[in-house]
Formats: sequence, C-alpha cells, structure tokens
Amino acid sequence: MTMGTWLRRGAVSLAIVLAVGAAGVAWHVHSKLPQRSGELQLLGLTAPVQVTYDNWGVPHIEASNEDDLYRALGYLHAQDRLFQMEMLRRLSRGELSEILGPKLIETDRLFRTLGIRERADRLAALANHPAATAQPGAMRALKAYLEGINQYQATRPAPLEFEVLGIPKRPFSVADTLSVSGYLAYSFAAAFRTEPALTAIRDQLGADYLRVFDLDWKPGGALAAGNPTARRPQDPDWMNTMARLAALSDSATALAGLPQFEGSNAWVVAGSHTASGKPLLAGDPHIAYSAPAVWWEAHLKTPQFELYGHHLALTPVALLGHNQHFGWSLTMFQNDDVDFIAEKVNPDNPNEVWVNGRWVAMTARQEIIKVKGQPDQILTLRRSPHGPIVNDAIPGDKGTKPIAMWWAFLETDNPVLDAFYLLDRADTLEKARGAASLIHAPGLNIVWANTTGDIGWWAAGQLPIRPEGVNPSFILDGATAEADKLGFYPFEENPHEENPARGYIVSANFQPASVRPVPGYYNLEERGRRLDGLLSQGKRWDLSNSQALQLDVQTDYGPKVLRPLIPLLRAAASGEEQPLVEALARWNGAYKSDGLAPVLFVQLVNELLKAAMKDELGDTQFENLRRTRALDHALPRLVDDPFSPWWDNRATPQKETEADIVRQAWKAALAHLRQTLGPESDAWRWEQVHTLTHEHPLGKQKPLDMIFNVGPFRVPGGHEVPNNFAQRGGDAPWSVVYGPSTRRLIDFARPQEALGVNPVGQSGVWPDPHYSDQATLLVQGQYRREWLADSDVQAHVEGRLILKP
Repeated sequence: MTMGTWLRRGAVSLAIVLAVGAAGVAWHVHSKLPQRSGELQLLGLTAPVQVTYDNWGVPHIEASNEDDLYRALGYLHAQDRLFQMEMLRRLSRGELSEILGPKLIETDRLFRTLGIRERADRLAALANHPAATAQPGAMRALKAYLEGINQYQATRPAPLEFEVLGIPKRPFSVADTLSVSGYLAYSFAAAFRTEPALTAIRDQLGADYLRVFDLDWKPGGALAAGNPTARRPQDPDWMNTMARLAALSDSATALAGLPQFEGSNAWVVAGSHTASGKPLLAGDPHIAYSAPAVWWEAHLKTPQFELYGHHLALTPVALLGHNQHFGWSLTMFQNDDVDFIAEKVNPDNPNEVWVNGRWVAMTARQEIIKVKGQPDQILTLRRSPHGPIVNDAIPGDKGTKPIAMWWAFLETDNPVLDAFYLLDRADTLEKARGAASLIHAPGLNIVWANTTGDIGWWAAGQLPIRPEGVNPSFILDGATAEADKLGFYPFEENPHEENPARGYIVSANFQPASVRPVPGYYNLEERGRRLDGLLSQGKRWDLSNSQALQLDVQTDYGPKVLRPLIPLLRAAASGEEQPLVEALARWNGAYKSDGLAPVLFVQLVNELLKAAMKDELGDTQFENLRRTRALDHALPRLVDDPFSPWWDNRATPQKETEADIVRQAWKAALAHLRQTLGPESDAWRWEQVHTLTHEHPLGKQKPLDMIFNVGPFRVPGGHEVPNNFAQRGGDAPWSVVYGPSTRRLIDFARPQEALGVNPVGQSGVWPDPHYSDQATLLVQGQYRREWLADSDVQAHVEGRLILKP
C-alpha cells in the first residue's frame, strides 16, 4: 500500500472524526495542545523548575542545576515538536516505510546504506559507559533531555499526526540523536548530486564540455583521466545507478517533509564600525522550509549558566545562541567531505576489491526494513576499505561495479554535541576556537562575537589530506592509492580570522581564503561579494541598517549573465518584444516584488539551460545537474563562450550556434509566460510567480494541506541574493524551497534587545496559536524581540508553568 493511500485513509479517518461533532472534535484537539500554565510532575527532578512562556510561545526555563534544566528542556521541546522528532529520527535511521508504506523504501535503503544508523548505534553503546555522564557535559545533558522527552510521550496524548498515520509510541534514545547528527552531515553533502553528474559529463562527453565548470581538472585522481590504462566506467548500468542515486539523494528529504540545510549568511562587525561601539552579529542560516520550522527556541538559565538558544529536534545543545556576554551564528562551510570511489572487483571473487596492491574482502551485514502493509525487506549492505558501497541503495543494481563512499562523518571522532555544549558556554576567543575544533563533519563556519569586543570566524571541519593532483569533483579510482586519504590537516590550518584589521567578517558560503585550496561545492560568490561591498562602505552599523542588509534582494549575477546575451536577444526579439529586452538590459539584478525583469530572467535561464544541455545529458542527469551549485557557476562562462560545444543540439542534423539557442530559449520563455501569466507583459510581476508555502508532511495530501500547511505567501528575493528566498530551476511559477530559517541581529551593547524571527511559529501542534503566528513577520521582513532580560520576560508573560519533582 502506497504512502498516498495511507494518507488518503488518514484524511478520510480525520474527516469522520470531524463529522462526529464539533464539540467532541474541539475537546479531542484541545487535549493535544501544549500546556503552558499550571503545575506538572516531572520525575527525576531534584527541585522545581520555573517555566515562563512569553507572548511568542518561547519557554524561559529556570532550574537550580543542569540535570533539571535539560530534563525540563526535553519535556517542553516534546510538547511542541514530538511529531517532528519522530519523523527526523525515522528519516535518519531509515525507518519511514514502517509508518508511510512502500513509497519510502528507497529513502530507507539510502539512509541504511549511508551507514548513519550503524555508526550511531556504535557510538551510543560507548556513551552508556558510566564515565560518559560522570561529569557535566554533552552526554549527561543529552540523557536528561531524552528522559524529559520520553516522560512527555508516555504521559500525554499522542499528537494528531500519530493518530492519522498510526504511529506507535516508542522511547527516544541516544542513538536517535546521534543519527540526527548524521542526517545533518548528509544534508550538506552536495557531492551526492554533483560528482556523478560531472563524472558522466567527463566520461560520456569529454573535457571540452567540462570547461564551463572551471574545475581546474587534475587527472591524477579521476578514473581514466589522462591515463590510457585506467578503467573508464562507461557501462550504462553504472551510469544509471549513479544517476538514480543522485536523484534519490535529492528527493529523500522532500518525501519525508523534513528540512534540508542549504546555505547561509552571517557577518560580524567590530565595535570600531558600529554605532554602539560594541560588536554587532547578524545571521540567517538558509534551510528548506517546512511546517513546523527547523528551529525551536528556549531561554535556559541556572545559577551558573544562561543562554537564549535555537535547538534542532532531539538535540539538547543550541546550534545558534547568545546571552549577555557572547553569541554566534552558523553558515555551511561547503567543503567536500565525501568522495565516491569506483572499486576494481576480483574477476574470480566478486566479494573482493583491489586495494593497496592486493585483493581485499568486502564485509557485509544485513538489516531489516519494516514496511507498512507489506512483508519486511532484508537489506544486504556491503563495505570496502574505502567505505559503504552506495550501489546497495539501488534495488536491482547488479553490483558488478561497486561504488564506495568515503565520508568524513564516518571516518572521524566527530564529537559535535560536545562542540556545541562548549560553544554554548564560550565567552572568550580561546573557548570558542576550542569548541569549533571539535566539529569534524559537517563543515560549519562559526561566526562569533562577545561584549569585550572580540570577533572571530572559524571554518570548522576535519579536512582530509588527499594525494597531490587528486580532484575529488569526480568519482575516484579505488584500485590506486589516489583514492586513499593521508590523514587530516590540523585545525589551526583551517580558514579562520580573529579580530581582522578591516573590522568585520563575512561568511556566505563562498570559497574562503586559505593557506591551500579547500575542495568544496561552494555557492556563488556574488552574494558574499554584495554583503562585503555594503559592509565596507564605512558607515556605522546598527540594528536598523543591518535589517536592510539582511533584506537586500540584489547581486550583480543576473546582469553578468545577461551582458553577452543582450545583443543576441535584441537580434532574436520582434519589434513588440524589444521593450522586454531593454527591461533586461536596464536590470540591476534586484528581485523586487513588482519587478518584471526577474520574471523574464529566471524563465529565460531555464529555457536556455534546457536547450543547451538537455540533449547531451538526458532528462535524469540534467535534473540532477540542475540541483547542484555547479550549474550556477557554469552559466556565466557558458553564455560568454560562443564556441562552447554545449550550443549544438545533438537532436538536429545542423550545428546550432549560441545565437540559435538564445533565439529558441527567448521564444520559449515568452510563450510559457504568456500562457501562464496572460498575454500582457505589463502585468508580469515577480510576486505573482514567486511564493512560499510551509508544507507539513501530511500537507502533501489533500484536503490535509488546508489544515497543516501555512501559506502561500508572495515574497521578494530569490536564489543567491542576501534575502535568499530561493526557488529551484524550472518553469514559472516558482515555489520557494529554502531561505532564512531565522533572521537574528544582536548588538552587544544591548544583547537583551536582540531581534529574531521564526519562519512559521514556535509550536508544531495544530491549531496552537503559535503554530503559524510568525509566518507573516518573515515574509514582510519584520522582526520580533528575543526576550532575555528578566524585566522583559515578565512584561510579556503568556503563561507560567511549574515542573515539580
């Protein structure tokens, strides 16, 4: 039975329940809402915990010690986000089919193949040693937090989603949280989509087609690159397997309706450049939108500790936070910490591969995937010395050309919970630097400031030492030593800055300056360059003009792409179409709500890439490539090269020119816009075609979308501008898929007046008033206060809850 069938049955069941009577339904739904006032018993506490809820539903938790604090935190987090916790652990551990049916089997196979579950279980077994919790620290905090979650689940009614999908209650464990950290690392790994696509282009089309990607291609570590004795993986089954893996990787989280991490902005300005004379910190991590949103806020306080933090589901430590003395934000490093490695199989023994000059046996294990409405599936997962064999994620793959995955997450100690436990308490440069050094995978940029005037940035992650000349943009040859890793560079050699003379630091996912190039899948540099250009203007920064910077909708990327195209467009356009070409020629690259040019530009680029590349790549590989950052970087070079081989359409007998393809794309773009938006271009506006909907996992099925989804909203901004309401490539209209997951601004002259916003609301429980009460703030570019001072908290009380032993 498919996921859709179960959701339809759930919708029918819900409709029947609704039909029973409004009073009964209201009581049933009300029983599931969070309790924010009164008294509750929480076993394990040593003293009462005071919880004050503010007017945005954020709990301000005051406890006498850390154990009580984190136990209360788990209980309160579960009140708002238990279903999100359930879905996230099932996704990361490959257990979605058990509740959603056979449509999620491939997703479960992928996550089992990645090895996240196995590694989490191994690390959790070590964490059960008494020494792991003998002293205060991340593991002791985690266990108290999980006890709070499990007490809530055991004593309170199940969320409505549990009833719709028939989800059984099951205690949460340390392994669940460690699995979620694996999902976090996976969600950053652009290699899953990029490396198979680039390898296919190199091996099937040739080096001339790679020029637009500017990969500084070094043949030493890539299969068949300049080596006549190397093996070229031209087998169609191999290519199809990798294309399917890339597509599966991209769709996995979308099917489950869970946030994927995409990019971010952050900057910090020293007191010498601010109006207040103290550092100012700004941050807006870019994450896929969903309902509920990814972050859950809580203000934590004991006699020795205080932090206003933003938490992920099942994670007791805050990944974003601040207090009266310091604060930090995150961006994604985008370093390449995943290598795919083609193994050479022993023709006499398919279970052996050639490694370091000898045949080495692969190991294998079996795991069981439970499937709702169907028999269990037994999955055999193999591993070579280089890592898990990812072909095993694809059912029906013959396995004759196994592809291993080397992943820093599986190959490092990666005490990421310890890192953030310490970062939550890092009030000096030395402490923040030390905490950042414990982040091994995924790679993260820590942008930090304190009230004494220090600012800093550390590109955190363990960077592998690859042999000289190896280009990890391609699938590597496991039969040579070029696929091996020679260790890791020391953390102090990672890109970083502390108190730079320029007086500010910008981090926006572009490739950072470093003592050596760091391979990665970096975002366009134009967004970072735009922020850097504005920050360097010499003005004094405050909360007001920093808001304008976070809400900026312009870069020079669009005009740069259009510059060589405008003469060709003028030649291609009819007389009545010339005003549209001139609108593009005048465009400054701003994605304003009332703009015509962004509508024309995004549709034109879509048609141009399809016309230039789809004939060579085919549907699947083209869609994989379109979901990578490589295509963003390639586009300006493509349009600036009239001799690129991409311009020829292989489906026609003649050889097309760039002018031919531009003319074809222009006519196709206008035809689509006229059909979609009407014949009069005066009415074409960006806000008509660029909308944001926060989709709940159950909102994928009508009529549940009308209950659980939030939106749609018309929004400005777009892909790779500071206000990064990013849409995927494709035809108009465009849905925003990711963007600012919060916008935070902290002036350390008055950290108690910090500004922030949640994209939807604090609560994940429908129809809680805090389920969607911040959604309009986000799209309108508004902020709210993150109450920190006790006087402000008391002035905005919504409820008082006492948790008693």
